[in-house]
Amino acid sequence: MAKITGWRRVASAIWRAPENPQIFGAFDCDAGPLSTFIEAARAAGHHVTPTHLVGRAVAHALFEVPDLNTRIAAGRAVPRRSIDIFFITTVEGDRDLSGVKIASADRKSAVELARELAERARGLKAGRDPGFARTKRTGNALPGPVLRQVLRFSSWWTGTLDRDLPALGLERSPFGSAMVTSVGMFGIPTGFAPLASFFKVPLMVLAGEIADKPVAIEGRVEVRPMIPITATIDHRVVDGWHLSQVLRHFRAYLADPAAFEPEAPPRPAAGRAL
Repeated sequence: MAKITGWRRVASAIWRAPENPQIFGAFDCDAGPLSTFIEAARAAGHHVTPTHLVGRAVAHALFEVPDLNTRIAAGRAVPRRSIDIFFITTVEGDRDLSGVKIASADRKSAVELARELAERARGLKAGRDPGFARTKRTGNALPGPVLRQVLRFSSWWTGTLDRDLPALGLERSPFGSAMVTSVGMFGIPTGFAPLASFFKVPLMVLAGEIADKPVAIEGRVEVRPMIPITATIDHRVVDGWHLSQVLRHFRAYLADPAAFEPEAPPRPAAGRAL
């Protein structure tokens, strides 16, 4: 048996054996169909973005592949009650991060999803969400070691057991079935996001910046608007077969969002009740 020497010996002293189940994937998607849908929605007065459509695509894929819409509890994959998508958003003048869970995202149109997300994000930024305020106060007040234990308990209670935790302003499965975020809005081409252990979700999808790129189309090179999509995946829940199925439905939605969406409803007149 050969002795480990040099950098491998140093590395062995620095790191432990890998235990993290995360795997990563990335691909570029033609953003033309997304842009066409977004332009039509905005012409009708609806503020829809690529992130909204990516979130809807994730919800659609989870509906088609329900094996992924699960949580791990006692070594078993337990089906979730609904398909909820957690969108990471900015607060505190865009200097900090929080998020909004859209419940039953598979049953809502992109326009409905965008409207709900915008309304609730404004509430977070304006400090009108009592649950978020309570969670934030607790997080800011606790010392680091205590906060770590509180996070572990709250993750187990709300994520593994799927129970509300009113004392901390947390509802069951606070991060939903999957998480979606974007770096494209900040002008960042692409990136990967980590799956923290307390999220208790098997999938995080990140949308990058839309940019023109040369691509091969039927044997010729064309310049198309492309959006980079990256995903961080929990290998305890997802294997290669699941990935192939989810990716097929995810890409089908992004290739033609209008085919999966009802016609955008007219924007309500000023002063009219929703």
